[in-house]
Amino acid sequence: MTGADYRPTVPPISAPLPVDSGRSAPSRRRGHRPGSERSTVLTVAIWTCVAYFLLPLLWLVISSTKSNSDLFSSFGFWFGHAFSLWDNLTTLFTQQNGVFLLWSLNTVTYSLTSAVGAAFLATAAGYGFAMYRFPGDKAIFSGILGSIMIPATALAIPTYLLFAAAGVTNTPFAVIVPSLLSPFGVFLMRVYAADAIPKSLLEAARIDGAGEYRIFFKVSVRLLGPGIVTVFLFALVSTWNNYFLPLIMLSNPKLFPLTLGLAQLQASSEAGGGSAALFSTVITGSLVSIIPLVIAFLYLQRYWQSGLASGGVKE
Repeated sequence: MTGADYRPTVPPISAPLPVDSGRSAPSRRRGHRPGSERSTVLTVAIWTCVAYFLLPLLWLVISSTKSNSDLFSSFGFWFGHAFSLWDNLTTLFTQQNGVFLLWSLNTVTYSLTSAVGAAFLATAAGYGFAMYRFPGDKAIFSGILGSIMIPATALAIPTYLLFAAAGVTNTPFAVIVPSLLSPFGVFLMRVYAADAIPKSLLEAARIDGAGEYRIFFKVSVRLLGPGIVTVFLFALVSTWNNYFLPLIMLSNPKLFPLTLGLAQLQASSEAGGGSAALFSTVITGSLVSIIPLVIAFLYLQRYWQSGLASGGVKE
């Protein structure tokens, strides 16, 4: 064989064998997507949180259908021998000449007035801190942040002394005025306004001749909708569930909110003897009192959804 006829023999290159490992096995399953493995610990933690929030509500609904005797003789998370919801509602709305309706009206008045006022003041203050610079703005805002750390119960007695000196205790103003201040709402609206309102938009409005008040009410408020709704709901729930402030401010039963009224109803019934206790009636009143809050959350959640959708398309 001559050198010209020599052809080197090259062995064929075979494809590398796949490496079988435990990690790649799940990825070969039909319909599997990378990163879709579920965390068992996280799933258990989420369901634990769901149970923590829903089980008391479930107990409240079931207990509202029981009589006083069934409350203590039957299992807490199951119905009693008789369905007594209608009887409990009748007793609730006829007790003391229908005082429950008056307490409900007081609660709605206190809560709506406080929530609207707190949302407006927090929006105006947060917008001012976010869009303007003035002497002492950082010190004032730091003071507002510090006031968030102070418990509301710690301020109840000083507030009572101030209102007593002004002669406005045992009036609706004693409940509404302290609820108008929301330090957390100011902080929330400052952060939200700084991100939701572009300063170029404000400059364009000023160039067009719009004043600062017109810019705030016509332009900025519309962009701050989700934040305003959030502060409104926080203030609404806080005032609706407030018990300690009306307890020290009010002495007239006709001015009581639902929280204080139901507690006084139970205390007065127990004072008349154990057989006169209205446990099922008070529990039913608690269930009725949370229905407006549930409706408010379900109705106003669309503003959160619209805010998230509009924020997702910002450039």
